[in-house]
Amino acid sequence: VARHFGADHHEFLVTPKASEIFPKLAWSYNEPFADASAIPTFYLAQVTRKHVTVALNGDGGDENLSGYDRYRAMVLADRFDGLPGVIRKGVHTLAGLIPEPVTFKSKLNRLKRFVSGLGKPAVRRYGQWVTHLDPEETERVCQGELLASYQKHAPFSLLGEAFHRSAAPDLPGRFQHVDFQTYLPDDLLVKVDIATMAYGLEARSPFLDHHVIEFCASLPTTMKLRGNQKKYVLRQAVQSLLPQEILNRSKMGFGVPMDHWLRTDLREMAYDLLLSDRAVQRGYFRKPVVQGWLDDHVKGERDRHERLWNLLMLELWHRAYIDGENWSRSS
Repeated sequence: VARHFGADHHEFLVTPKASEIFPKLAWSYNEPFADASAIPTFYLAQVTRKHVTVALNGDGGDENLSGYDRYRAMVLADRFDGLPGVIRKGVHTLAGLIPEPVTFKSKLNRLKRFVSGLGKPAVRRYGQWVTHLDPEETERVCQGELLASYQKHAPFSLLGEAFHRSAAPDLPGRFQHVDFQTYLPDDLLVKVDIATMAYGLEARSPFLDHHVIEFCASLPTTMKLRGNQKKYVLRQAVQSLLPQEILNRSKMGFGVPMDHWLRTDLREMAYDLLLSDRAVQRGYFRKPVVQGWLDDHVKGERDRHERLWNLLMLELWHRAYIDGENWSRSS
């Protein structure tokens, strides 16, 4: 795209030395914030600030225009619910034969996660797709007051409340509303705002202009999600502006290879932090379960990087704000 428009393009390579920024992440977010894409976002903000003071981002494009695969999955799952019971039972039987994937983002894991949600209520299904741990697994790892608190509050209650407030006429539209009420303000916008402000950079989101949101909300889902093509109307609008290889490229996230890092450069740090006496004595999690996740991941038997990163950021936050470790903003 930069070559196509003759833009001044800069590249920055993020390496496992990103561990140096972990304390800064824990300090800056002021809460246990476990979106690993905060790492490249921090570095991007740092590099961008060297050139400009205001930058544009694409936040809101997926929520406005059905850009996530899970919206399409909701359509397919809803159709599955209308199939005869014997077919649904057969699909679930076959799903049980799918082996546990080694890689979290593999097609096999995506298939297994999709099938495991079939036949469940829409909110439970969606919640299972957008969280790193299902309720059963959460109850297996949590203990003490943390477990009691979790059990007291119905799983996915926030998603359910947002879902029932929506007046959208179909499931994709209702879950776009859910993301507007939860994922966007509680994760994506927090991530970018904190990262950019840490370096004195102002980030603006054109897709979240209220006129754009209102217009997109007025469109039928078929103008956003058509067959397998997401963001249909946006693709049509920019046909003459972008090269075809960009228009037809698969969606790319903004993550880092955390799964690889936790098996290599960050392995020792993960064991030291999560199995330390201090972490265990907090009484939040069952040590054998956490130990098992670490061992499985390091051996390459299962991809546990999502849940391990959650635990790492919680531990780092706890050390900064509850234990009172003296971390400066420049650490």
